[in-house]
Amino acid sequence: MGTVELLRAAGVGLGDEVIVSAYGNAEMAEAVALTGALPVFADVDPATYCLDAGAVAAAVTSRTAAVIAVHRFGHPADMRLLGEVGLRHGLLVMERTDGVETSADTAWRRAHAEYLTARLAGVVTPVPVEGHTYRQYVVRVPGNGRPDRDAFARAVRAKGVDCRVPVKTPVHRLPDYRRDVVLPETERAADETLALPVGATLARRDLQRIVSVCNMLGGLLQPAF
Repeated sequence: MGTVELLRAAGVGLGDEVIVSAYGNAEMAEAVALTGALPVFADVDPATYCLDAGAVAAAVTSRTAAVIAVHRFGHPADMRLLGEVGLRHGLLVMERTDGVETSADTAWRRAHAEYLTARLAGVVTPVPVEGHTYRQYVVRVPGNGRPDRDAFARAVRAKGVDCRVPVKTPVHRLPDYRRDVVLPETERAADETLALPVGATLARRDLQRIVSVCNMLGGLLQPAF
């Protein structure tokens, strides 16, 4: 059943609020709006890029009816903590993924991610936790924000390594969902994150090239202290 149908089946509609993440695409906010409810944005955990339970609790009001947690990039959201927030406030807590997983691809991605995580320097690698499927291998390029990440991405691509910015603009900055809300971790993630190749079709030489290129460039684009 789709997100809109699940929300409607739970009685969510006009006058209600549903807490979602602004870090990702607009799909969840759109689903909430289609029910007549208002999407309310809460900040993300900087390690998982999923909704932060403390931020969710702080965003709850008397109109809050539900929370939608998305397992971002294959990293599982902390459903235990989010579930506790839901129980405390009597909220529906839904979980969604941001893509389709297959077991064969997941096994390859995990192996490739383990290789990269053990060897990459100059970027902040994903947190290796149980259940992470590495649908995307998302690193951080620390620095002064987006210019540093974008310069790094251009340099990496110029060396023949494909990469992409996973979230260019947080949903709360899009015209249809613009909100005057403070989401520092969401903004920082949008400025710093970069998805590197980790798919099942990569050969060992491809992984070695990713490591070589990133490690060569990783320390060059950081601000001086």
